[in-house]
Amino acid sequence: MCGIAGYVGHRAAQPILHTALARLEYRGYDSCGIAVVGEQMVVYKNSGRVEEMTATAPVLSGNAGIGHTRWASCGLPTAENAHPHLDCSRHIAVVHNGNITNYLSLKIDLETRGHVFLSGTDSEVIVHLIEEHYHGNVADALSLAVRQLEGSYAIVALHQEEARLAAVKRGSALVVGLGDGENWVASDVNALAEHTGRVMYLEEGDLAVIERGAVVILNEGRPVERFVHPIEWQPDDGGKGGYAHFMLKEIHEQPRVLRENIGNWLTTEMSPKLRLLWNRLYQPPMILGCGSSYYAGLTARYFMEEMTSRPVRVELASELNHRPETPEAGRLVIGLTQSGETADTLNALNRLRQSGAGILAFANVVRSSVTRIADQTMLLRAGPEISVAATKTFTAQLVSLYAATLAAVGRDYNSNNGLEARLKELPALVQMSLDDTEEVIDAAQWLTGFSNVICIGRGAHYPIAMEAALKLKEVAYIHAEACSAGELKHGPLALLNSRTPVIAVFGSRDDTWETMLTAVREVKVRGAPVLALVPGDNASVRQLADRVISVPQADRRFQPAITAVTVQLLAYYTALALGCPIDRPRHLAKSVTVE
Repeated sequence: MCGIAGYVGHRAAQPILHTALARLEYRGYDSCGIAVVGEQMVVYKNSGRVEEMTATAPVLSGNAGIGHTRWASCGLPTAENAHPHLDCSRHIAVVHNGNITNYLSLKIDLETRGHVFLSGTDSEVIVHLIEEHYHGNVADALSLAVRQLEGSYAIVALHQEEARLAAVKRGSALVVGLGDGENWVASDVNALAEHTGRVMYLEEGDLAVIERGAVVILNEGRPVERFVHPIEWQPDDGGKGGYAHFMLKEIHEQPRVLRENIGNWLTTEMSPKLRLLWNRLYQPPMILGCGSSYYAGLTARYFMEEMTSRPVRVELASELNHRPETPEAGRLVIGLTQSGETADTLNALNRLRQSGAGILAFANVVRSSVTRIADQTMLLRAGPEISVAATKTFTAQLVSLYAATLAAVGRDYNSNNGLEARLKELPALVQMSLDDTEEVIDAAQWLTGFSNVICIGRGAHYPIAMEAALKLKEVAYIHAEACSAGELKHGPLALLNSRTPVIAVFGSRDDTWETMLTAVREVKVRGAPVLALVPGDNASVRQLADRVISVPQADRRFQPAITAVTVQLLAYYTALALGCPIDRPRHLAKSVTVE
């Protein structure tokens, strides 16, 4: 979950590394650092953000360097634990993303041979192993060192006497940027788009030797060719575009994102492919995800089961990994991962594929790791999502699952029921939500007076209540829990009082409507205030609730996608009123690349 950047070329390395790390901060921002080679190796590290490092770092002269922005998983977020790490001679520097699971035994062994460790991280063992194997070529030394490592890693190493970078990938993403007399390496293209339009994606086991005028890639000691790909978005796509925060920008991008995804999925070319994939598998389909991706799968399940008359399993990838293996031949497994690098999801998909499942992945990042596991990968057309909290990728996943299901079941059914037309109405309805935020801002200001919140819903809106609770925790630091409205009387009612409000997420008028009204009455009897999110403007709900947010009304089956946007706005404006660091919430990172 850390961000790595490296440069070798004809320009000063330091400003290039600073810019690259600023674009990678969504991967981690506990601490940061750079190493630059000129006449000697110089390292500058900081326990704060990249912008603080940029403001305080001295000028480091040199045309080759590496940098790192950290999400701490082993060792406190201090300057001592920040990367790059140096060997005992201070001639070799290393940056690392991942987890070295056998680091403790390696560290003990290295210490017995005289190595001195200056950090509490697992990553520092890597540079000392390279030191032991170094005989004039840092790439050869790195190749030997990684043979002793267990776990996952993306590593870039730099030696004071060599004008080259050595990079290796196992389980964590690395991409090489190609220029004219200069080359780069980074965790993803966000760091490179400002400088180059051509990249190569490293594959498992690749060792890249990156020099000013050449890049050589080896796998198992033999040279290999990797395709050169264009970067498919512009540097400005990663900017705020005039918005105060990335989260608000990304919320407002949703009408465009939904329009493009719906149009893509409902093409005449896509429908037969999906029907073939769906129908050739005879076990009930399974959806896998973590965090917001898991909630998107839970929400979509209701629609998928109604459309196909088949049960749909939805599993947390992190929990599935710890259950006994079962044969999965004939099952379609749909993996949801924004980054395409989510470690728990990748491990679960690998396991299921080996047991015979067919894998369909939904991801937002081109040529991410999940594309090498899946039989077929469907790219979300969301563009870069920088804020840690998922917004446009959540609705893109949800709407893509709606549209993919329609494509799979066939156009005759859809035409007869008008579902395609109703699905295509969603972007305009989302725009209506974004254009009228007065009730949302008022409710958000009200929420700032509470420390604990319970969110309730039923049916397909229960997962939206779960997403509401997650968003309030993530960006507003409010303790929020979600439960089905039907479960209130099985325990959560004991928590209710005048200081614990309930956010009631209503769906359209369906078989859950009356039960939601009953739940709100039960809440009010216990003295808890209620904020209701309701499609349309309902008089009976306004009589019961303390506050109401009217949500644009869609077809009952697609209503969750509209309500989800209102939930995002509510969390954003609550966090804004509380003065929270919205795009970079504490302890969190965007891309969860470790288990």
